Amino acid sequence: MDGPDEVDEVDVAVLAYRDEGDWVVDELPDEALVSVATLVDELETWADDEDGALALVSVAEDFALLVRVQGAAVKVLISDATAATDWSLARSATERLGVRVEDDDESGAAGDLGILADLGMTASELGELLDDDELYPEELLSEVADAAGFGPAFDDLVDLDD
Repeated sequence: MDGPDEVDEVDVAVLAYRDEGDWVVDELPDEALVSVATLVDELETWADDEDGALALVSVAEDFALLVRVQGAAVKVLISDATAATDWSLARSATERLGVRVEDDDESGAAGDLGILADLGMTASELGELLDDDELYPEELLSEVADAAGFGPAFDDLVDLDD
């Protein structure tokens, strides 16, 4: 699915950044959800050099996407690279990562597992979450938000119940 209709399939689209040490959590605007490049543009507006800004996106209960801008660095992690065969946002993530995906590839994460290492979630912990087939993408993002220190605000914003 491509284009504006794809934005209608977004389950979760959250921006998180720190303002004077406190996490601010808000919805990402629809126009930022077109591609990783548009997400990066939006994040650059809010990012500081220390903690940066983070986008947490879930599409059609199919995949989760994390994008982090921290200074000049941009980190990307997608929970299932094979989603690139169906979704333009996922395709923009795999293209940014330089990962080629074929229709018959096994599903699996791609990108920087250390994207949140300085915020409280190690690469191995994130890898374990990504390997949990029982977690829906928005639940994965809730776990990420919790580890980073803004879990309750994330859950409230996206109406996730415990």
